[in-house]
Amino acid sequence: MTARQWQLAHGRHIDLGGKAVVVGILNVTPDSFSDGGLFHDPETALIQARRLMAEGAGIIDVGGESTRPGSAAISAGEEQARILPVIEALSKSGDVLISVDTYRADTARLAVAAGAHIVNDVWGLQREPEIARVAAQTGAGLIIMHTGRDREKLPDVIADQFMFLEKSLEIARRYGIADDHIVLDPGFGFAKETAEENLDLMARFSELHALGFPLMAGTSRKRFIGTVTGRDAADRAAGTAATSAILRLKGAHLFRVHDVAINVDALAMADAMLARQTAKPDHRSER
Repeated sequence: MTARQWQLAHGRHIDLGGKAVVVGILNVTPDSFSDGGLFHDPETALIQARRLMAEGAGIIDVGGESTRPGSAAISAGEEQARILPVIEALSKSGDVLISVDTYRADTARLAVAAGAHIVNDVWGLQREPEIARVAAQTGAGLIIMHTGRDREKLPDVIADQFMFLEKSLEIARRYGIADDHIVLDPGFGFAKETAEENLDLMARFSELHALGFPLMAGTSRKRFIGTVTGRDAADRAAGTAATSAILRLKGAHLFRVHDVAINVDALAMADAMLARQTAKPDHRSER
């Protein structure tokens, strides 16, 4: 897998390609689909962040508004009140890389000022395009996610990915964001209405490399894993780890997960397999 540097805010970068990077999910919300209310208090959130880091997360992704279907919208002020104290405290507590999960330009600007290195936009710059200006001005890393919400999708799962993400990339280029600041996320579960649609996206994941950017996979505890395994959301860690290993072998670089330790182990095995596939053959035992 080709190595590349992902450029981030505050003069930081992260190497992608050689080994999988795990992004630990920190939902500072009362109503996220599988962990709502568990880390709503800032001190509890910081304890969880430290646990995720100890288990091997290279990035902590902090979100203040639930994106589950049917979740209640909140104001920008409420979102900021939830996440900014956590981001500021995390930025002072060590060498952790911090991502902010938001589609709001003002929230992204304040989060980067508080210490965040990455902006993770689940609306792919298409809800508030001004967020692209924030990323350009701050030098933040940018995760552009595909979503099928609030629009008509193309019937082919990959054609719809290209249609949406190419529009998002046009916005990024309009605001002057360099390619080496961008990662793409196909948005598993975001208006992919059936398990089959998500599985088709997994099966054809390698086709997304034609877009030319590193890829993040966010399958963690998603409903399609429950459909396949019969497990409730809180019991989908093993199923998630299986999808992470599969998608690593198909070329994903980053993995956004709730359960860090099991995914770190699964991805270590996938990385070992990739290393063996690219190693020079050893003919010493041949006769």
